[in-house]
Amino acid sequence: MRRLPLRLLRSAATASSRRPALSRSGPAPAPSPSPAAPAALPRWAAPRRGYSRFASGFTPLQPKPLSSILDVERAKGLSPEHLVAAWDDYHLGRGHIGASMSAKLYHLMEQRTATCRHFVIPLWKGSGYTTMFMQVQMPHMIFTGLEDYKARGTQASPYYTITHYTEFAETKDTVLIRGDVVFTSKLTDSEAKCLLETAHSFYLNDVRYRLVERFNKEPHEFDFKDVLQVLEMPTI
Repeated sequence: MRRLPLRLLRSAATASSRRPALSRSGPAPAPSPSPAAPAALPRWAAPRRGYSRFASGFTPLQPKPLSSILDVERAKGLSPEHLVAAWDDYHLGRGHIGASMSAKLYHLMEQRTATCRHFVIPLWKGSGYTTMFMQVQMPHMIFTGLEDYKARGTQASPYYTITHYTEFAETKDTVLIRGDVVFTSKLTDSEAKCLLETAHSFYLNDVRYRLVERFNKEPHEFDFKDVLQVLEMPTI
């Protein structure tokens, strides 16, 4: 596929910085507080005293509008293929993750995340894995380390955020996706990309989604070993 010049993308000077600023004045305007995660979690995920329930929502990062990254008016004249190609090229080597999905898959995620907004994902690092806690309220996904959350509760800082942009969902059957690593000491770009793909797979794959449902709706029946098994990761 011929790659287009990236003139329709905003320059690096106007794009987001490596670490988006936390909103100190209160919740960001887009997402509203989401329901708390299941109170009764398996013992392996039991929070420390003082945090008997997961947070109703992390302090969100200020959402970055698509217009600050992309010249939306010029992009309207591109084919879906050229739009995705330009989006992917723009994010190469910039410290951010670029991806896309069809509107149909996005709507399926919207439907499934409406009632199942939390999950835990093992991320392989070196000779073992670390467990990430995920909170979803579309079009946003927020990740932090489970151990960090257990230690700090609602004060735990997001490691990584993902935003889905739906401006072209109806006209081009395309949802643009951007991941921003907040703490580069916690996640590399390759790990962030893997986490994005894995998180999507648990909501879009019917077999994997059953584990998400169990975690949110029947937490006493949830076994983390089942997650390791479907990801073909060893039990350590």
